[in-house]
Amino acid sequence: MNSSPAPYVPPPVEAPTKEIVDLRFSAPFRWLGRGWQDLMAEKGISFFYGVCFWIMALVLGAVFRSKPEYAISIASGCLLVGPFLAMGLYEVSRRREQGLAPDMTSSLTCWDKHLGSMGMLVLVLIVLELLWGRASLVVFAVFFNTGMPSTTGVIQAVFNLQNLEFLAVYLLVGGFFAGLVFATAVVSIPMILDRDTDAISAGITSLQVVFSNLPVMLLWGALLTLLVLLALLPWGLGLLVVGPWLGHASWHAYRGCVRWLDENARMEPA
Repeated sequence: MNSSPAPYVPPPVEAPTKEIVDLRFSAPFRWLGRGWQDLMAEKGISFFYGVCFWIMALVLGAVFRSKPEYAISIASGCLLVGPFLAMGLYEVSRRREQGLAPDMTSSLTCWDKHLGSMGMLVLVLIVLELLWGRASLVVFAVFFNTGMPSTTGVIQAVFNLQNLEFLAVYLLVGGFFAGLVFATAVVSIPMILDRDTDAISAGITSLQVVFSNLPVMLLWGALLTLLVLLALLPWGLGLLVVGPWLGHASWHAYRGCVRWLDENARMEPA
């Protein structure tokens, strides 16, 4: 009598297990403090990235003033370049955390081993920005009451009393897309660098971090937004410091939010 073959049992998953850390409201300030330490320790590399962020802001501002119809395209290009620049800063902080000496070469080339995952994640971010731009045009067409503003009077036109309804809807729509981009990317890029994971897993982990610690992550997003806005005045010169500072701090945000159960290294406190 022939016995039936034994059922297939898949092998156990050997991938390391992650844990989303419960965060305190002091955590974002701790991340900024650790990021500042990295900035001070590696002033030369950090300044290089600060110059890159500053040039991107100058180009985007110049295009908006002269050819506003191309502003969304240039912003998409900045969104394409930005994550790769940020990954270079993450690499500096990662190497300092591991007791290794950071250098410009490793910082500039750290993304080449993760090109597939990074490319997929950047594609998702660009699609979200394009949807954001299309939604903005719809809001302008439906709610703007004083005609399309010129580039010289856009601020005055937007804040005209006749356009308060437009302003409320525009901020609501823009806030939704900005929050979606933030939630998708807040820990996904450093996670790809750290664990060479795929873009989908990194994006899902990032969403889990945000929704598991929503009040703290809203505070973190508000601090990032405030510091970037302050850095834009005057002439965006603050980005020379704030850009790399937030890049380093974002690495520590990832390390403080996600705990890998296979590592013996000391975790940053939540």
